[in-house]
Amino acid sequence: MAESRSETLRVAWHGGDRFEIRIRGHSVRVDEPKDFGGSDTGPTATELFVGSLAACVADCAERYLHRCQLPAGVTVTARYDLGLQPARLSKIALDVEAPGLPEGLRESFTAVIRHCPVHNTLFRPPEVTFHVLTSGHEAVCHHP
Repeated sequence: MAESRSETLRVAWHGGDRFEIRIRGHSVRVDEPKDFGGSDTGPTATELFVGSLAACVADCAERYLHRCQLPAGVTVTARYDLGLQPARLSKIALDVEAPGLPEGLRESFTAVIRHCPVHNTLFRPPEVTFHVLTSGHEAVCHHP
């Protein structure tokens, strides 16, 4: 398996607080709730982030169960707290329900789900760079 690979996705504004994420041939709408000025036509980016972690854990859990020839049917419930200054996720708690998991495999199951790619990324954050591209017009932003 290769050490790494590169992928690309694109996010485009669709008015108000609405954005569309295009990934391979898929589209996901992101919006803010009405009480935050949005139209509530999709989950927030933060909700998608937590959802990505929960889905990654669920996928790793199901793969483990399949390898062990155990019954499928994992459910992951995520609860999270939003912190302020700076705005961030301050806590994420995941409940992983695996009804067919024998008690003797709980420790190895937990080790597997703790090493899903999204969870690993939280502990070994990627380098994030920003390249601001403009159409040649000077942007001026005034902060109060």
